[in-house]
Amino acid sequence: MARRSGGGMTVAEAGRMGGRLVSEKYGPEFYERIGKKGGKAVTAKYGPGHFERIGRKGGQKVADLIERAKSMEAEHPRPVEVVEEPLEEEVGR
Repeated sequence: MARRSGGGMTVAEAGRMGGRLVSEKYGPEFYERIGKKGGKAVTAKYGPGHFERIGRKGGQKVADLIERAKSMEAEHPRPVEVVEEPLEEEVGR
């Protein structure tokens, strides 16, 4: 990302700095607490099976991508590169 005129930091840099400062100030337990609160809120909003549903959906997407990659490789195989290893007696020379 480009810097702002006047030498200010980018949004990404500011975000990293803010995250680091919060982490140093509150520690890892802070993130655990707010993560649990967020999980409870999502569960209350979408139901207890929500995380299972999105996990299955994500897993199915990965499986589909793997199958797609396999079929593409079957259609267009890569050339095999042969690497010759030196003989044992050549190694010591």
